[in-house]
Amino acid sequence: MKTPSEILQIAHNTLHTEVQGISGLIPRLKNDFAVIVTDILHLKGRVIVTGVGKSAIIAQKIVATFNSTGTPSIYMHAGDAIHGDLGIIQKDDLVICISKSGNTAEIKVLVPLLKQAGNKLVGMVGNLDSYLARQANLILDTTVETEACPHNLAPTTSTTAQLAMGDALAVCLLECREFTSDDFAKYHPGGSLGKRLYLKVSELALQNEKPQVLPDALVREVIVEITNKRLGAVAVVEDNVIEGVITDGDIRRMMEKHQSIEGLKAADIMGKSPLKINKDELAVNALELMRSNNITQLLVTDGSSYFGIVHLHDLLKEGII
Repeated sequence: MKTPSEILQIAHNTLHTEVQGISGLIPRLKNDFAVIVTDILHLKGRVIVTGVGKSAIIAQKIVATFNSTGTPSIYMHAGDAIHGDLGIIQKDDLVICISKSGNTAEIKVLVPLLKQAGNKLVGMVGNLDSYLARQANLILDTTVETEACPHNLAPTTSTTAQLAMGDALAVCLLECREFTSDDFAKYHPGGSLGKRLYLKVSELALQNEKPQVLPDALVREVIVEITNKRLGAVAVVEDNVIEGVITDGDIRRMMEKHQSIEGLKAADIMGKSPLKINKDELAVNALELMRSNNITQLLVTDGSSYFGIVHLHDLLKEGII
């Protein structure tokens, strides 16, 4: 059994080996890389990414990244391709074939079929003397010196290198397309990531009550309004314009300061310069404002008018945090 320090050393060595593997890709970037990016940008069809074994798993991730950043892509397992799935590939598609050795049996069967169909073939390969490297139109060299596996057998550094090369392609493509966060949101409408990119403050505020009192409202009325609306705060509003805000904390501080609350009004205890956010702002911006000011509620405005309140719990419920 390994000691904790020995286990940590193994982990350190693994990560160091993989870092070296990725760093080694930089001098291997040749003009083919730029040609591939340009070809994909002008592609009328889609990018088909294929591989076998662990390379096939990397192919799936690259396809997912491409699709999420505006490059239409399809994953095709090389083994399935030679057993009926070749119909996926259309005449205007570009094929990226991923293989460390470049000499697997499935690749040797698949490549001639791709060449026969006339599709441009990109070989992402770790052996420049391989069958795939010789047959490909363009090369992405993902050669690594050694796997992180102590026996130099299990695909570790090599698959990390493939993954990194796929990311480099995806980032180049999205920057060349001037792909924006709004574009990103179109492809990620679900989950917390999508919500961070499109969910507006107004959608959250409309789900809540709209606590408000007049400046001359008695403190008792203020307490009742905060209690009933359950947002921990109330806006002090006159003619639909925010004059201030009163929070649970303001109520507690008032009770410590005053022996009697008789005669006290909202205007006497309100914060007169409350933080506000426009209803059309992204919810994630509200989160940043709350975090930077160490608060849990924000008043929401529609122009100069009071619109409502958004609470930290709203953001938590929507998965923004």
